[in-house]
Amino acid sequence: MENLLSQLQNYTVLCVEDEDGIRKRLVNTLKYYFSEVYEASNGDDGYDLYKEYKPSLIISDIEMPNKNGISMIEDIRKTDLDTIVIMITAYSTEEYLLELINLNINQYILKPVNSELLLNGIVKSFGNKLINKIEFNEELHFDMQARELIYKEEIIPLRKRDKDFILLLYKNKNCVVSYDLIEENLWRDRSMSMSALKTFIKEFRQRVPVDLIINIPQEGYKLITF
Repeated sequence: MENLLSQLQNYTVLCVEDEDGIRKRLVNTLKYYFSEVYEASNGDDGYDLYKEYKPSLIISDIEMPNKNGISMIEDIRKTDLDTIVIMITAYSTEEYLLELINLNINQYILKPVNSELLLNGIVKSFGNKLINKIEFNEELHFDMQARELIYKEEIIPLRKRDKDFILLLYKNKNCVVSYDLIEENLWRDRSMSMSALKTFIKEFRQRVPVDLIINIPQEGYKLITF
């Protein structure tokens, strides 16, 4: 479980709940697990935040003013069938459950919600997105629990930034990891110069025994598909 929870730091979450006390408790708990937590008190604001930040996970109440949770998810599902959704509800009626199934909801949790119910729901909703290791080929894999790169059963010495880069590449394995995204995730609060990035990439390639990345000129880097 500790291994799975550590992986949640690679994801973001939007919490939509109209009751201030409940939302505050949920957000405080979610901040322990996710890199970014966005919050809204109704479906309208929740939908706006979804469009702006495209979170990995949405946790939403159903009964809310202005736009309820089901209406918000209906709007999201018109163009997005992939974002993970957990619905929180005080009701377990057949009508609600059928609507949730039709909207491809990953999990629903009945109120009152405690930390254990929330955590179990999150882990179940991610399913096989949370993994024990990243396999690049038969000889090379990254152990998620130990945060170690293993080549031919030997540990490859890496710096923390190298490991963060591998995880960032894997998280975005189907698209280009832009220079801005690299700066945001690897340099964090510091500024990244292009010369510093080139030095990092050169040293990263020297340390990793198999070439994992290709450069997309003027855009960024992409994980090589094995």
